[in-house]
Amino acid sequence: MLFAPPPVLETTVFARLPEELQSARADNEWVMGQPHGSPAKSLLEGPSFGPDGLLYCVDVVNGRILRVCANGQFEVLAEYDGWPNGLKFHQDGRIFIADYKNGIMEFDVRSGRVTPFVVRFNLERFKGVNDLFFAANGDMYFTDQGLTGWQDPTGRLFRVRPDGEVSCLLDNLPSPNGLVMDRNETALYVAVTRANAVWKVPLLRNGTVGKVGTYIQLSGGGGPDGLALDAQGRLVIAHVGMGAVWVMSPSGEPVWRIRSEVGLHTTNVAYGGPDLRTLYITESESGTILTAQLDVPGKPMYGGGH
Repeated sequence: MLFAPPPVLETTVFARLPEELQSARADNEWVMGQPHGSPAKSLLEGPSFGPDGLLYCVDVVNGRILRVCANGQFEVLAEYDGWPNGLKFHQDGRIFIADYKNGIMEFDVRSGRVTPFVVRFNLERFKGVNDLFFAANGDMYFTDQGLTGWQDPTGRLFRVRPDGEVSCLLDNLPSPNGLVMDRNETALYVAVTRANAVWKVPLLRNGTVGKVGTYIQLSGGGGPDGLALDAQGRLVIAHVGMGAVWVMSPSGEPVWRIRSEVGLHTTNVAYGGPDLRTLYITESESGTILTAQLDVPGKPMYGGGH
């Protein structure tokens, strides 16, 4: 250990997915393709607050897009043939989904329709997209994870410009997952799950990337999953398999350890609440959304969510 153990913040339960929605069958295709010990009935990910102030998320296993009311009740907005991993709001109110099975999709809340947005690069299908993030200028970044890992370090990082131009920025990541930009949006933080690390990807003025390095090296659990940023530029890391969420200073020193009270599959995080100091955490083993109170508010995002 290079640093002293950080103080621990406890969590409380905000919402729990009802049993009737934790409904995947034993022969579910997603479940059959996952390692032993992975959540088998549902898998909550992609928390994001919409313009209506409500929390949206996805259930990968059952192909569902969900909305959570202020009282913690879940509403199924769509159920379709896909494996939605990540969800983010566009500034114009549209919802974009990182769908492992299909690619980057667009979801219309009013009609309940899920339609393709970017499903190929140079005519080829993606390996299996995982998460996405919008920069302040409207650029979309997303990770293409598939079954990559140290046995096959060919996961990719993509950018989609507002005019539709798609570029592959990196193609050597062992299981890229969540991503977020630093406070000045001059670099990307990418959770590289199977390396149990967060990489920092500098962005150059010509649109390419600079010298990529390891920003945070974790150990234990399964690796980092979802990421978020607060108003001071501190990085929030959901450490799946560890039952923990780490808050790291801008220089990479642990500030807080947030401990799950219900399970080890802490997958994704999002800031919310009237002062943006409440961190919402999806814990997928129990189908639960947890909350923790932070000392610094989250950084507002492009789509109005956090």
